[in-house]
Amino acid sequence: MQTYYVTTPIYYVNDEPHLGHMYTTIAADILARYERLSGKDVFFLTGADEHGQKVQQAAEVRGIEPIELADQVVERYATLWPELSISNDDFIRTSSERHHKAVHAMWKRLQDAGAIYKGFYEDWYCVPCETYWTETQLKDADCWESHHCPDCQRDVEKIQEESYFFRLSDYQERLIDYIKEHPDFIAPESRRNEVLSFVEGGLRDLSVSRTTFSWGIPVPDDDKHVIYVWIDALTNYLTAAGFPDQEIPKHWPADVHLIGKDILRFHAVYWSCMLMAAGLPLPKRVFAHGWWTVDGEKMSKSKGNALRPLDLLKGYDADVLRYFLVREVPFGQDGDFSHQALKMRYNSELANDVGNLLNRSLAMLKKYNGSVLGACAEEQDMDRALIADVEAMQRDVNDLLHRQAFHLALERINQVVKHGNRYVEDNAPWGLAKSGDLTRLNTVLYHLVETLRLIAIQLSPFMPEKMTLMLQQIMNEDIDVSKLRLLDEAGWGKLKEGHQCQAPSPIFPRMDLD
Repeated sequence: MQTYYVTTPIYYVNDEPHLGHMYTTIAADILARYERLSGKDVFFLTGADEHGQKVQQAAEVRGIEPIELADQVVERYATLWPELSISNDDFIRTSSERHHKAVHAMWKRLQDAGAIYKGFYEDWYCVPCETYWTETQLKDADCWESHHCPDCQRDVEKIQEESYFFRLSDYQERLIDYIKEHPDFIAPESRRNEVLSFVEGGLRDLSVSRTTFSWGIPVPDDDKHVIYVWIDALTNYLTAAGFPDQEIPKHWPADVHLIGKDILRFHAVYWSCMLMAAGLPLPKRVFAHGWWTVDGEKMSKSKGNALRPLDLLKGYDADVLRYFLVREVPFGQDGDFSHQALKMRYNSELANDVGNLLNRSLAMLKKYNGSVLGACAEEQDMDRALIADVEAMQRDVNDLLHRQAFHLALERINQVVKHGNRYVEDNAPWGLAKSGDLTRLNTVLYHLVETLRLIAIQLSPFMPEKMTLMLQQIMNEDIDVSKLRLLDEAGWGKLKEGHQCQAPSPIFPRMDLD
């Protein structure tokens, strides 16, 4: 069986879940659900990054141990993800014993390859960002005089410490060649160009240990040093897949790492070079999505406009949020969240289009035939055109989701929904019933219900709960959409003469725009 491995970043426990975490995880879940639907052996990973100086300091301020702070934040994710219908197969924690084992194995492989050496590190350090800056970088960002971090504008401090280094510079040319030879490795294209430019500008060896804090995984045979985030956090993708018990785990390499654009360099450059040094395959794709603003403004706690997922779930169904976030903005670009935009998108595409087609089709089937499908007569051109559009839509969605073009996949499905609503108007079932042309009426109603069944299957990775309700009305039986497989369900004509549907019940009632 073909495998498929999709990951989110592991989310840092010094922060509570927010819209960005929700966005990445929903996108990964949609891919995981679609690939399961396609019959693949799917492994979907998310998790928590628990180590580092920020967590240690935050725990000290609260008077608790770092692991206690990590446990509290991890519980928030554990509570949130089921509320959003997230179907992850594993949740990795960097504090776990299995991860310590994997990180030590990764360190040993790098050490055996001659890719790690000990030296001294001296640079300007931003604690909140956990990022070191050279004097040149501070000057280039006009931050030299103020000694502020170019990313967060907070104070940086001069740090000098003994450190282990990873020979990142040794892999510069090899990485450039790899990126050029694998055009789909980094997406979208603008991010690929950004990474290529960065690598071509020259790579410096990377400090991969710290002595200034203790909350982390100690360096093997040198517990004065803690393994830094580059190796610690990034190795999580191998840990969960089964490394080092499996030298090359069944699901490795990952099919796609979904990440925010702020951590693209770490994944596309540092992680890639570490895997090269360790003699392990690189992930097939690293996709960096954009950031969200709220009503045109950057989210921040000080402005009070940071959107918390649990608060959003008080106002909207999880499926509505899932649909809007991947429909509103091309994945990879920045987006703006507004309640008005969500409601307008919901009303126009879900209530007016999908919901309307479902309600009117099942209502007419109930009115004219007691909710029972009749026999199909010889097909007309408009019937064949609808079938062809449905079948082409399924192929198109498959291609678009393999490219993480979520918004285009939904647009393509919605084209078929609109086609179905035009088909109703063009055939006017009410007129066929009035004229007594029951043969044609049965044919039209069959084509509408079968179209709706296949639309619901394609929409199920995006809106699993809503599509469960939709399919239950069509199939008149309990449905578990996670068990559906395209091999069994995707062909036209599964519904047979005499099939009993349910009476319609609205699943997308209109929202009040006020």
